[in-house]
Amino acid sequence: MTTPKPILYSYFRSSCSWRVRIVLAHKSIDYEYRPIHLLKKEQISIMEYLEETYPQNPLLPKEPLLRAKVREICEVIGSGIQPLQNLSVLQKIGDEKMEWGHYYINKGFFALEQLLAGCAGKYSVGDQVTLADCCLVPQVYNANRFKVDMSQFPIISRIHEALNSVEAFKAAQPSNQPDCPEDLK
Repeated sequence: MTTPKPILYSYFRSSCSWRVRIVLAHKSIDYEYRPIHLLKKEQISIMEYLEETYPQNPLLPKEPLLRAKVREICEVIGSGIQPLQNLSVLQKIGDEKMEWGHYYINKGFFALEQLLAGCAGKYSVGDQVTLADCCLVPQVYNANRFKVDMSQFPIISRIHEALNSVEAFKAAQPSNQPDCPEDLK
């Protein structure tokens, strides 16, 4: 039985979509890209599903303790940092949104830097690309948008730089998406 071609409903700059694009590219999964607009609140979360249904190029280590560490990092980013600069939150904040985003990303990155100090190798957890890395790269992009001083976070910065040379991460960049406005490419 063949698996149908996945459809990714994506917004070029969405952190959530970006994470999924990295997983799809890393696993060499051919998919259909359907642009959506975040103001319409059309979003899905599928990284774990892809990991379980497409076993090639695994993004979770075999060792249970390391798997837990990957999930911990994903949770810190996906639940503790990223939601605080979501579009709906920033719209509610209003004129203070840049200060708000900067403050919470900075605060979250201090915690993340300490967490990574105990498990990072070339990448977030050891020397293999994991789901944690798929979460990290879009968050660093947001940190730069909110003018966070990344020199405070040498581990995050080093990992981010290493990941930017990985083909799956290059392919998933917002500027490489069909719905990215020309002036942002």
